[in-house]
Amino acid sequence: MIRELESQGVVSKTHSPFNSPIWPVRKPDGEWRLTVDYRALNEVTPPLSAAVPDMLELQYELESKAAKWYATIDIANAFFSIPLAAECRPQFAFTWRGVQYTWNRLPQGWKHSPTICHGLIQAALEKGEAPEHLQYIDDIIVWGNTAAEVFEKGKKIIQILLEAGFAIKKSKVKGPAHEIQFLGIKWQDGRRQIPTEVINKITVMSPPTNKKETQAFLGALGFWRMHIPEYSQIVSPLYLVTCKKNDFRWGPEQQQAFAQIKQEIAHAVALGPVRTGPDVKNVLYSAAGNNGLSWSLWQKVPGETRGRPLGFWSRSYRGSEANYTPTEKEILAAYEGVQAASEVIGTETQLLLAPRLPVLGWMFKGKVPSTHHATDATWSKWIALITQRARMGQLDRPGILETITNWPEGENFGLTDEEQEQVTRAEEAPPYNQLPAEETHYALFTDGSCRIVGMNRKWKAAVWSPTQQVAEATEGEGGSSQLAELKAVQLALDIAEREGWPRLYLYTDSWIVANALWGWLKRWKEANWQRGGKPIWAAKEWKDIATRVERLPVKVRHVDAHIPKSRANEEHQNNEQVDRAAKIEVSKIDLDWEHKGELFLARWAHDASGHQGRDATYKWARDRGVDLTMDSISQVIHDCETCAAIKQAKRVKPLWYGGRWSKYKYGEAWQVDYITLPQTCQGKRYVLTMVEATTGWLETYPVPHATARNTILGLEKQVLWRHGTPERIESDNGTHFKNSLINTWAREHGIEWVYHIPYHAPAAGKVETHNALLKTQLKALGGGSFKNWEQHLAKATWLVNTRGSTNRAGPARAEPLHTIDGDKVPVVHVRGLLGKTVWIKSASSTDKPIHGVVFAQGPGCTWWIMQKDGTTRCVPQGDLIVG
Repeated sequence: MIRELESQGVVSKTHSPFNSPIWPVRKPDGEWRLTVDYRALNEVTPPLSAAVPDMLELQYELESKAAKWYATIDIANAFFSIPLAAECRPQFAFTWRGVQYTWNRLPQGWKHSPTICHGLIQAALEKGEAPEHLQYIDDIIVWGNTAAEVFEKGKKIIQILLEAGFAIKKSKVKGPAHEIQFLGIKWQDGRRQIPTEVINKITVMSPPTNKKETQAFLGALGFWRMHIPEYSQIVSPLYLVTCKKNDFRWGPEQQQAFAQIKQEIAHAVALGPVRTGPDVKNVLYSAAGNNGLSWSLWQKVPGETRGRPLGFWSRSYRGSEANYTPTEKEILAAYEGVQAASEVIGTETQLLLAPRLPVLGWMFKGKVPSTHHATDATWSKWIALITQRARMGQLDRPGILETITNWPEGENFGLTDEEQEQVTRAEEAPPYNQLPAEETHYALFTDGSCRIVGMNRKWKAAVWSPTQQVAEATEGEGGSSQLAELKAVQLALDIAEREGWPRLYLYTDSWIVANALWGWLKRWKEANWQRGGKPIWAAKEWKDIATRVERLPVKVRHVDAHIPKSRANEEHQNNEQVDRAAKIEVSKIDLDWEHKGELFLARWAHDASGHQGRDATYKWARDRGVDLTMDSISQVIHDCETCAAIKQAKRVKPLWYGGRWSKYKYGEAWQVDYITLPQTCQGKRYVLTMVEATTGWLETYPVPHATARNTILGLEKQVLWRHGTPERIESDNGTHFKNSLINTWAREHGIEWVYHIPYHAPAAGKVETHNALLKTQLKALGGGSFKNWEQHLAKATWLVNTRGSTNRAGPARAEPLHTIDGDKVPVVHVRGLLGKTVWIKSASSTDKPIHGVVFAQGPGCTWWIMQKDGTTRCVPQGDLIVG
């Protein structure tokens, strides 16, 4: 294969300092494709602004064509038709049997090859004025109502490609035909279907026997999930066995899910086509179940009972979503459904919601209910999207209508009568392309941006007039991009007032601006520009805008800034114009690069790379496209206080040797840290480890999250209540240790909290050693893994505390083990009973005494004892027998 490519001039022998391993891939027809593993090269390759079209977006667009005939064209060896610049070829070198080669043509495996290939083919087709088509890299499809029409379109495109230097194989041209495959999907009459060979392949698969086979099965299914109702809920048992933290166990649930999903694939329905017209009804069904969300989009025309499906979606709950109220879950499902539906049918068509709750009632209220679990920001996001989508369209044809389905009798999900009242739609500016010609003169598009310039933050606000094709901007320091959006609105009002306009049509892609002018300003004014007793953000600017809109009629419309290019209209193009006008150009950055800029970048690279040495910092910055001089890096390292502290720490003996702790008594000094373990069924995945500095005694406390609150709880339960209040606690600089809550708690208890030197592991002293010992014991007790680690934690802690060696005693003993009644018991000789192994007298003379280690003094003449199983008890001194 390499010799053949060499004879064709695609590759050639070379000598290069670069080299990447080859990675041959077998094609579906049995032939091999030479690819190279360019992962290392891809990591350091700068990004390109151009991109390959989204495959799902192409599918939606092809669905909307509803054609009778199709034809596809696949360009032969498209990558190899594109020459590679001579100066770039050494970077693509690879070795085969001791000989180094490089590519003379665009290689496969490099991350920008598809983008470049797609762009060149697209440019050739545009230059040749190709007929209507869709292109995905080197795959092209044309369509029409007759075979002759499709044939002529395909012939024209082939001619353009041949003239541009691309090769076309006859075997790579399919059609014209009623049914055809494009992007791996079967197309017929605008409907997309799962190909028969795919269905046969999946239905004959045997049950997986390991995680890899399960992942392969799910991978074969995932592409077709839009054809399967409640896909996520069906396959959830299969995903459980693929988790890293879980062992592979194929049980009845997995077998049932495996059989059910194969049956669903075999009976999957076709999706589409996407139809348009006044008689077409787009119906979105959404539901929230116990295990997740699901929604589906259907289209109905007169004469159809149920209509045709356009897609099925589903997903499980994420994070705290499972704790949402039933109302919030239903609203979340509707929110996700509206987003998905907008991608398929666009945002300008009417959508009929069929949820179980009156979602619009909540949205247009604009108020977050008093009892809720979702954050205020999440509620604002829901309100913004759904109300904006509902306002689209004409007054007699709103963007969203609503019908209540399957509402359980006797349940109102916490809705009051007031919350269920009829919703009235707010007035909004019409789409720009629907404005009368004489009204477009009063339309302005606004936008704002912000960026760091030197060591300061600068904002820029811009306004664009579509009729005059002129942009006006203003700039300032401080603030944010949201503030810039407000400044842009003020600038638009300035223009309208200066020109004496009778009204203003404002178009913005800012949700906060649109929602404020739709109704929030009135509520803020009634609340005296406060919320929760505190002034609202940017109150001064909002007051000014509110005063001015009372004098000048303003209508506002939110513009979707993320619309696909294929659906962009004049409104979106004008929004792009103002977006460009609002950007702060790089050439305006106010930095003195000769004196400050180089050191500023070097300091950033040194800090961000983890305070590495000169050469390592240089390589880290170079990999990210930043060229620095060795002199600037050396100067930054020389001036770095953190690096100086690390060097000083390395000169002294490690912290656990010598007399560093000799001035402290038992329990007065501790080191603390967190270790991470696999998540348990109870949700715990962290262990707070606390090591007493003078003896090395270990205390542990399992928690679900490493937070300041859990740190305080662990210290109070395991240290303060058992060993007394310490004088000193040491830790790293993590947010679970270094924050105001910890500082306040330590100050109230008179504890000196000391933070270790950053980026210097030896500073952690004993606690790092104990973390490694604890993990080793947990893994040993789990049979080579951390399975059931929470059950083994008490015993592992005991084993760490009773460990020892031939020449050094562990924290709970000072001499070798000796035997008492057949059990090996450690013994400690310290003042009083502290640290000794003792026997606890039992209440009955027939019961065997219980033995443990004394680890703290209790109130009065009592002592805290830890037993071998990790349990603790406070025992009177009279009930103890020293072993």
